[in-house]
Amino acid sequence: MPATPPLHYLALGDSYTIGEAVAADQRWPAVLVQQLRQAGVVIDDPHIIAVTGWTTDELARGMDAASPIPPYDLVTLQIGVNDQYRGRPADEYRSQFASLLARAVALTGNRPTRVVVASIPDWGVTRFAHEQGRDRAVIASELDVYNAIARGETSRAGAHFVDITGISREHPGLVADDGLHPSAAQYRLWVDRIAPAVRAALGPSR
Repeated sequence: MPATPPLHYLALGDSYTIGEAVAADQRWPAVLVQQLRQAGVVIDDPHIIAVTGWTTDELARGMDAASPIPPYDLVTLQIGVNDQYRGRPADEYRSQFASLLARAVALTGNRPTRVVVASIPDWGVTRFAHEQGRDRAVIASELDVYNAIARGETSRAGAHFVDITGISREHPGLVADDGLHPSAAQYRLWVDRIAPAVRAALGPSR
């Protein structure tokens, strides 16, 4: 029998997707692929379009520059923390997130069920935020609004939404040496939450 062609996976995002402050094989898209392979899924290494500090519009420009070639069998999207950090209004986030989500769906060959959106973690619980004197309640409230927008837009598009925000709040100590970004241990917890949605996205044989 001919070999099964590998699935193609595109990961879109910011510092969390590129794994700021952890090794390349500890990024959550890389850990996700490792877990899928252990389950027998034939899948390529993730194609990552993500840069630390990117906002929604900067991710859009990054996608323009990278010119990813569809179709991908899986696209993940996690974006918005830097929009919140820079104080951008929720309505602007809604518009730009919806545009990015539509592009993600198009990159799967218009298969919305092959798109998985991960929520924005709460950086307000981190040592960095505490040392900067940030208002934890304000950050949490603003991120809850952003995540509600992302969840609603994702549901409307027919894609999958995974809430990892609670994990970040439950494990504020699982951060990298910079005191801000998740540690490898926290990313593994994220993957445990994300992987079932990815398996559902890929179908019952996955």
